[in-house]
Amino acid sequence: MKYFKVLIIPILLIAVLSISCERDDICPESTPTTPRLIIEAYDFDNQESSKNIFGLVVAGVDNESVLAGYNIVSTNELVLPLKTDDNTTQYTLISGASINDNGTPNDTSDDFYNGNYDTITINYSREEVYVSRACGYKIIFKNVTITIEPDGDNWILSQQPLNANQSVEDETTAHFNIFH
Repeated sequence: MKYFKVLIIPILLIAVLSISCERDDICPESTPTTPRLIIEAYDFDNQESSKNIFGLVVAGVDNESVLAGYNIVSTNELVLPLKTDDNTTQYTLISGASINDNGTPNDTSDDFYNGNYDTITINYSREEVYVSRACGYKIIFKNVTITIEPDGDNWILSQQPLNANQSVEDETTAHFNIFH
């Protein structure tokens, strides 16, 4: 009888929790959440031709950590998260990047990237959109603009929004093109 009480209490607790949890209390992975900005890269001299960026590194300006999936890669598409608590996000994009070990191959604390650094500033206004009780809210970005900060040696030569008053509401298509 003593063991029965020890077992029955956890079983009843699990049963009550299972019954009280409704289907919509769990946000499905397929539910669209706050979208990321999609930028496609094109050849500056032939603007209809997609062009890979070789040796690309993408890092946030204020946190200086490399964005996951962008540590010396070759790609023609960038998928960048935007800050949901600010109206500006900045990224440093390094083209032709390589790691310089600063003459100390066994000490990674002083390593840095060689390459051509460009900084982009993304400005926008934010709007909260209710998704559901389980998923809560997501942010969509309105009036998105990109500025390429001039540095005298920009590898990003220009940018173009794909729509007037560009907004970022989903991740199904590109939002901007950059030309290099």
